[in-house]
Amino acid sequence: MTPAHNLWTLSHRADPAAVAIADRHYNRQKPGSPQFVPPGRCVVLLSECRQAVWVTSWPYAQYVKHAWGGAWVNSIFRNEGAGLSSELIRQAIACTKSIWPAPPELGIITFVNTKKVLPKRYPGWCYLKAGFRHVGETKGGLLAFQLLPEDMPEAEEPIGTQRCLLSA
Repeated sequence: MTPAHNLWTLSHRADPAAVAIADRHYNRQKPGSPQFVPPGRCVVLLSECRQAVWVTSWPYAQYVKHAWGGAWVNSIFRNEGAGLSSELIRQAIACTKSIWPAPPELGIITFVNTKKVLPKRYPGWCYLKAGFRHVGETKGGLLAFQLLPEDMPEAEEPIGTQRCLLSA
């Protein structure tokens, strides 16, 4: 399902190119601010062509108000022409696993606000095509989609990632 060529590069929460894409996402709380990621642990990915952004957040369970506390959270995904969204999602999860090798038992969760996305027959379709399952709704009415660890792709490092080599 994942193409041979990974399209993601490792970025950061204040990367101007990523901020510009994030500013056009419906869940952006303060467009124009220099950072776009919730506080805490995160993996920020920017597509090589600079047309897509992905963020995996890993909030501490005690600070989460939804039913999937402890899961990774895809807090933003916006694709403005970088490729097929379902493939980009699987690649982003593979990249996240290269940074955080042991996904939590609850895997990764994402939320879709059906009032803010273009009208579709199946909101969240790209997540469903990427292997996620619809698992309910939040108290605020957002659709929840989950991908469990056993359904995740193998780890793959983002483009340009360098690891330290340690001698024994």
